[in-house]
Amino acid sequence: MVAQTANSTDEVMTSQSSRLSVFSLRLVAAALTCAIAYQPAAAQTAVKSAGQPADGPLPFDPAVTRGVLPNGMRYFIRENHKPEKRAELRLVVNAGSVLEDQDQRGLAHMVEHMAFRGTKRFAKNEISSYLESVGMRFGPDINAFTSFDETVYMITVPTDTASIVDKGFQILSEWAHNVAFEPSQIEKERPVVIEEWRLGQGAENRMQNKWFPVLFTDSRYGVRLPIGDKTILETYKPATLKRFYHTWYRPDLMSVVAVGDFNKQQIEGLIKRYLGAIPRSSNPRARTLFPVPRHDSTLVSINRDKEATRSVIRLLYKEPKRLNTTSATYRERLVEQLFGAMFNDRFSEITQKPNPPFINAYAAQGGLVRSAESFSLTAVVADNGIQRGLNSLLSEGERVKKFGFLQAELDRAKKDMQRGIEQAYAEREKTNSGVYAESYVSAFLESEPATSVEYDLAAITRFLPTISLAEVNALAGKWMTDTNRVLVTTSPDKPGIVDPSPSELRLAFDAVKRADIAAYSENAPSLQLVEKDPAGGRVVSERKIKEIDVTEWKLSNGVRVLLKPTDFNADQISFNAYSPGGASLLSDAAYAAASAADLIPLTSGVGKFNVVDLQKFLAGKQVSVSPMIDDLSEGFFSQRDVDTMLQLIYLYFTQPRLDTALVNTFLGRYRGVLVNRSASPEAAFSDTLQVTMSQHSVRELPLTAATLDRIDPFKSYDFYKDRFSDASGFTFVFVGNFKLDSMKPLVEKWLGGLPSTGKKETWRDTGIRPPKGVVQRVVKKGAEPKARTALIFTGPFEYTRQNRYYLSALAELLNIKLREALRENLGGTYGVSVAPGSSREPEPSYRFTIGFGSAPERLESLTAAALAQIDSVKKFGTTPEYLNKVKEAALRSRETALKQNGYWLSQISTFDQSGWSLAEIPNGEPLITSLTAQDLQRAANLYLRSDNYVRVSLYPENYPAAENKE
Repeated sequence: MVAQTANSTDEVMTSQSSRLSVFSLRLVAAALTCAIAYQPAAAQTAVKSAGQPADGPLPFDPAVTRGVLPNGMRYFIRENHKPEKRAELRLVVNAGSVLEDQDQRGLAHMVEHMAFRGTKRFAKNEISSYLESVGMRFGPDINAFTSFDETVYMITVPTDTASIVDKGFQILSEWAHNVAFEPSQIEKERPVVIEEWRLGQGAENRMQNKWFPVLFTDSRYGVRLPIGDKTILETYKPATLKRFYHTWYRPDLMSVVAVGDFNKQQIEGLIKRYLGAIPRSSNPRARTLFPVPRHDSTLVSINRDKEATRSVIRLLYKEPKRLNTTSATYRERLVEQLFGAMFNDRFSEITQKPNPPFINAYAAQGGLVRSAESFSLTAVVADNGIQRGLNSLLSEGERVKKFGFLQAELDRAKKDMQRGIEQAYAEREKTNSGVYAESYVSAFLESEPATSVEYDLAAITRFLPTISLAEVNALAGKWMTDTNRVLVTTSPDKPGIVDPSPSELRLAFDAVKRADIAAYSENAPSLQLVEKDPAGGRVVSERKIKEIDVTEWKLSNGVRVLLKPTDFNADQISFNAYSPGGASLLSDAAYAAASAADLIPLTSGVGKFNVVDLQKFLAGKQVSVSPMIDDLSEGFFSQRDVDTMLQLIYLYFTQPRLDTALVNTFLGRYRGVLVNRSASPEAAFSDTLQVTMSQHSVRELPLTAATLDRIDPFKSYDFYKDRFSDASGFTFVFVGNFKLDSMKPLVEKWLGGLPSTGKKETWRDTGIRPPKGVVQRVVKKGAEPKARTALIFTGPFEYTRQNRYYLSALAELLNIKLREALRENLGGTYGVSVAPGSSREPEPSYRFTIGFGSAPERLESLTAAALAQIDSVKKFGTTPEYLNKVKEAALRSRETALKQNGYWLSQISTFDQSGWSLAEIPNGEPLITSLTAQDLQRAANLYLRSDNYVRVSLYPENYPAAENKE
């Protein structure tokens, strides 16, 4: 259950709280070297051209049954069999926080929470409890969100039992008009919503609270953030809450969406039975669409915060929202998507140049709120880089205005778009029901048709050739204007950083018009990925594992290949590869210098192609290949377009490039990400947890700017070549839609042609172990009244499939019990995370993590409550009700996983590396059905020892918390 704000304010960057170490660099490289995907969105009217279609209405997907009930409620129904035995149900309310009265700020979101706290038919938490009893999980399968303009309730239900489906529609009906608002439940949920408010507090939120009112000047949106006002949340009366519900939760503002593996006539009957019985509202209040007024001047908001970790520029050009309802507007959207894709490709290319003006940058066009949209340019820059970054953003915009894009750029963008729709069409029978459900939710809220993929393929194939370069180029002048624009900057508040003044920033807009800007140019990339094909090899042995339809090939160069053809997706082939060794073969002394090994080809390129040229060459191909070196192995992961994929694997083995300029450019950009990371309380917390668990191993130190300085590109390159100089120890696993006869010559050519020396090697135990006994660490950092803690239980582990399931089942049980205890009963936290893990190497061990946040003054009592729940399971096991929930969740999850390529890729790789029989993969159900309460009790006593765990807690600065303990 979430309060959401405007989509266009999000940035794609590395999480501050995630574990960062040197060998996570490849993940950052992928994020920083690739252009950000451009999302389809509304946009300005396109230039007329001879190929522009007549302005006819867009057809709604004919596979959807639509209707309006007598009470005014709309519904959308689609039969879809992916996944099997599942239905996605949505109750969509066309009302959100923007409709709140002054004394209701935050109560639209509170109403959403109360829907899970009881209705007339389902008391208290019975809805969640019932759905969990049939195998659905709170969060992934049972959830809701509130935004400015809408509230959406989402449940997934099994469809193999009619009574469960029936109950699903009863739940939607109850949410629509029978929420109970029992006073005792209101008082239990009130602190939960306040904890959600608390969770969002921090530097970004403090700065957003300053610039949102500027972005939405003179608009109600600026003063109606969905999370609301904390004082109101603490003090509102139940009558005020009910007033919002009874005013806005009414059939004429609602829709039901149902997509799944069912008979749609039966579903339509259930909708009419349960939702059609809701009475029409009498004397309804008008549902106002609040505008975002225009302004002639450029509004500027400059924001600083002591805990901010990065400097960001957001430049937004606002426009009234337009609808996409005709074939002409559909075509306009295609023009706009092409424009955005090319703009982002240019930004990506700039970041590969020495000393780039920004760490990351992207352009986006789309909905801002219901009544407005925007074209935005966003850049993350280094300290004191705001002026330079803004100048670069504006210069690129001016370059496009003056000179436009190149025909070659447009051709690549068209190829990508055409390939994308062809893939979507190929997957039309394999598309997940949730994808369709979200499309129909949007169609209802935005009053726009949801077209079929058949229409999309035909329309895009027809329209793309008619879109001219001049037509796309014209958008720069239409979108980037001198009026109705807002410039927002956010940056760390620390000595040495001096932000430009508003007047200095405004001068940049005029200065760029006078600047001497050259036209963009590029060299045509090579037309062939591999210049000379390898001699290849041959399959020297073949083994069939009939139980799971897997074929094993051994090649003449020692490479081993496991292949599982599937029809789960029409246009997907996924693979990974592994070989023992990895970074463990580096000594501690050499580790830092050579630790960026797999970063080298990701930033430098392969064969004749640098990174930029490789991206251009791959236009129109759905392929990605990434080498990886982790602690104990090296390998690859990738998917789709198998021929190109295998050629890339060949090049990553045989022709990795080292371009020190490109590597140093990347490292310089990443320094900009890391330089202020220590200002983040969450980073301090995760870093303390990381070094505590590794006992300060030099191989597990948090990544800092100083760490980057110790990286030697040449030593990293040498280590990369060493790890991929011999393919004879590699196993490749392929899962997807392919035929063995077609794969065999490709595998023999590209994988059989890989270098081989026959060297036998394995990983080295580097001696990293978690501490023993009870270790407690306290971190005091941050200004907000928020705290969090993590409990990590570790120990030796008998690494078997059954024990791995026991560990997972124990986590499932505690996930439910801790949520009920800490959130629903005590109201102390927004959510509890429970994460099990086990590893076979370097020695069999497990790791079981429990984490949650709260008010500082409640952290200790909540931790005691969590430990009490653990102690209860250890002493008494659990009840049949909870045991059933745990087993049903596993059975239902497995039911869908067995039809997913990713599941099989993971299972085949895990079983193979664990030395387990691959034929046993499908035989997991007996493990689940035989689970007993005693099994869970034994697991709790074995794995959650009170004398061996690490606890790390985060408190605000100067809070009188407990100190570190050994």
